[in-house]
Amino acid sequence: MNTIDILQALPALFRSADLTKFTGNANVFLTRALKRGLVTRLTRGVYLNSRLKAEPPLEEAACFVRTPSYVSAEWALHLHGVILQAPTVCTVLTLSTAVGVTRNLVWRGVAIEYSHISEQLYFGFEAREGFNLALPEKALLDAIYYREKVPFADELEWQELDPERLRMMAQRFPKRVREMVAKLLPLDDHRRAAPISSLWGK
Repeated sequence: MNTIDILQALPALFRSADLTKFTGNANVFLTRALKRGLVTRLTRGVYLNSRLKAEPPLEEAACFVRTPSYVSAEWALHLHGVILQAPTVCTVLTLSTAVGVTRNLVWRGVAIEYSHISEQLYFGFEAREGFNLALPEKALLDAIYYREKVPFADELEWQELDPERLRMMAQRFPKRVREMVAKLLPLDDHRRAAPISSLWGK
């Protein structure tokens, strides 16, 4: 197979290890493809099939780099319409421990930040096309947990949130998060939420 044939067989996002099915020397193949502008290096070991395939959504690329993972916090809140101001940072929470400032990325002018999350708190997301996205209530809880404050507290679109689901999900979080959530929610609000037991199992 020539270079074009191999790239046509690869998806829009691929890892260097994926090339072992097509060539005996992945490093040589990638060096040549990069020089020809056929692929783009996203981060170490992860590449975009940029010449032959449509560019994937930012969220898909961000989650592909670290798996398992999901998009959360302010970025997810904005996608759900809970906050209207577009964030400049896409937060990805992952079970992987390969996180930290040196592992973060900047792509399309957006900072992609990775944070480790415990298995106990790895729940409350839904599958989108190519990536996982936190439910609005979980995105808010994650933001409070990692930022230690309520993001855009005066600008939250509360009609996009289910208070009871927020309370139920908060039970899995430390006391400081539960206390902040209790201050946010009116005591007389008892609207019912959809069952989340299945979400806890993710």
